Amino acid sequence: MTDLVAAPERSYRRKFRRPPTTLIVGASIVAVIVLLAIFAPLVTSYNPTTINLLAPLQGPSAAHWLGTDQLGRDIWTRLVYGARTDLSVAFIAVLAPFSVGTVLGAFAGYLGGWLDNLIMRIADVVVAFPFYVLVILLVFLLGPGTSSIYIAISVVSWISYARIIRGSTLVAKNQEYVLAAQLQGFSTLRIILRHILPNVISQAIVFAMSDIVNDILAIVTLGYLGLGIPPPAPDWGEMMASGQQFLTTHWELSTIPGIAVVITGLGLSLLGDGLNELLGRN
Repeated sequence: MTDLVAAPERSYRRKFRRPPTTLIVGASIVAVIVLLAIFAPLVTSYNPTTINLLAPLQGPSAAHWLGTDQLGRDIWTRLVYGARTDLSVAFIAVLAPFSVGTVLGAFAGYLGGWLDNLIMRIADVVVAFPFYVLVILLVFLLGPGTSSIYIAISVVSWISYARIIRGSTLVAKNQEYVLAAQLQGFSTLRIILRHILPNVISQAIVFAMSDIVNDILAIVTLGYLGLGIPPPAPDWGEMMASGQQFLTTHWELSTIPGIAVVITGLGLSLLGDGLNELLGRN
């Protein structure tokens, strides 16, 4: 009788036990950065694009926490507004490939045949080239701007989601709950959307965390090369590029946005690892 009572209690404890440390740390880092980006007007009183030629290249002070750049713009202000710019573009850029790749991968894995062969051949061609090379090439052909970034990342990134979901669907479609749905005469669309995707989409969500890191690095790289978000909009890549000529005298102009990129990437990576560990427990 004691064992019968203890079993549900053990199950309850497993279900509600403490989240992984990596998840807590990663979520905390990402939350701080996102909150700073959202409430940027509340954490700084300066305009990120306003030029003040009377105060160029000033060091940290009470008025300018991180100093000013060569045009007299407040570095802290451009840093937090740059987070708003780069993070918003990165998060939006991941939505289209996530949605398209997930749906196509599920249909390819479940139906097989010519659709599966077509998607996998396209995937083989795309993955033969480095991600950043393709994104930079597409943005170069389309022209600088957020629209070009969205298109370039979407064209390249959906492949990864399709391959992940396809592999999971190949396993899921042989499970009893899918076979039972087939015996009940459910349509292919209903089986995929209501029975398969809810059970395999978690892997795509975990991958999306690392994919956002790739997108941020791509956006920063494009900004550094002058192909990203057009100035004077604050962007971490543009900040690194414009401050490069002052590395010997004012190293912080390029280093501070670089540190912001590293911290953001670390937070998202830890968040993805934590989600993967948490989902693996269940």
